[in-house]
Amino acid sequence: MKQPRGRQEPRRVGNAAMVVTMVVSLCVLTYIKARYCSNPFPKAVAEVEVDEDYDSTRYKLTGPVGEEDFDPSRPTCYNTSKRSERCAAVGDIRVDGNHSRIYISPLSREWRTKPYARRHDAVAMDDVREFTLVPFGGPNDTAVPPLCTRTHSVPGFLFSSGGFAGNLYHDYADVLVPLFASTNHLGGEVQFLLADIKDWWADKFRPVFRQLSRYDVIDVNNDREVHCFPRTIIGSTFHRAMGIDPSRSPGGVTVADFKRLLRRAFRLERAVASRSGAPRRRDRPRLLIISRKSSRRFVNERAMARAAAAARFDVRIAEPDNHTDMPNFARLVNSADVMMGVHGAGLTNMVFLPSRAVLVQVVPFGGLEWLTRVTFKDPARDMDVTYMEYNVSLEESSLRDLYPEDHFYLKHPYDVHKKGWDAIKTVYLDKQNVRLNLTRFTRTLEQARDLLPTP
Repeated sequence: MKQPRGRQEPRRVGNAAMVVTMVVSLCVLTYIKARYCSNPFPKAVAEVEVDEDYDSTRYKLTGPVGEEDFDPSRPTCYNTSKRSERCAAVGDIRVDGNHSRIYISPLSREWRTKPYARRHDAVAMDDVREFTLVPFGGPNDTAVPPLCTRTHSVPGFLFSSGGFAGNLYHDYADVLVPLFASTNHLGGEVQFLLADIKDWWADKFRPVFRQLSRYDVIDVNNDREVHCFPRTIIGSTFHRAMGIDPSRSPGGVTVADFKRLLRRAFRLERAVASRSGAPRRRDRPRLLIISRKSSRRFVNERAMARAAAAARFDVRIAEPDNHTDMPNFARLVNSADVMMGVHGAGLTNMVFLPSRAVLVQVVPFGGLEWLTRVTFKDPARDMDVTYMEYNVSLEESSLRDLYPEDHFYLKHPYDVHKKGWDAIKTVYLDKQNVRLNLTRFTRTLEQARDLLPTP
């Protein structure tokens, strides 16, 4: 017997509401997962480190110097990659850095930007000063700009040493290499405005800045002047980790050009490594072991040095830090034919190695090949450095002393990766030291020697 129509309607409405609720919930969950949850690492690394959407149409490689810095058909600020944003303007430009404001005429609207090439990383960007680009002089503009106290005839280039700068890898990957790719074509006729400055950091890299600009760097945070420019560029362009794509850089510069700049800046003498080492070394190539005091230490470092000396290497051990004399350390690295170290910022010093030197990256236990590839393996090729990898076995890792042999961390490292960067860093980087098998270590050195060029 059919129920009255009035009894069916609430049920139909209830069923429809349930279906709609389920669909909406599924959509919301899908969005949240896509927006906030980590993907398996092979894909995640590609999204973070490789910029498939780099804006290569931004640059014109012909025409007068500086033409590539301004294109009136583009918005004032725009993304040049997933990691970098660039703002460019021509006109009456007044930089009041002490108040983080840049007054521009003409300018269609107000913009805000942080000039550091790691915009995908919220943690890093929290430590980068934001600048406001303020329009003035138009019929609808209300801002009253300050008067100029210093007038410049060259472009101003604003960038930041905040974020993760201070870690040597990020010094180069986030600041110096993008800065070189973005300003080398200006031929020194550019005024650097440095935000979030650390005095020791600026002093450390002053030789590099002097190769790129004829003018002293301005501490824009603390400077009380109002600097006026005919043109300004804000933010360096990121290509790839420690790398430059010559097809996308003004003038077609490469990482090899950057290395040549470093050789001039730090007066490095050796251009090419040698199997016999430098003169007066009695046919002994030099091995430089990059030491570490905290995590990822070589537990048997002295034994490694003795084994290397027995294998007829001239051995040096050094541990760079923020207080290291950069010119002297650069010359030490340049004297090496083989450089070896556990994955970490110290390996960034490969930028000073002579061409065809060998870099041996010791990869900690834990399935970290994807990380070591992006940070040092791929950049080494562009720097004309021969790359080798020494993958630490569980028997060589201190993790075997921390956990039982059937522990999840030891048996399933790739499942740990799925928990995100913090889990990877805590388990496999922060808590691990290595004790290299000396027989295997010596064999690796012999392979490295064979890869060196003969005199």
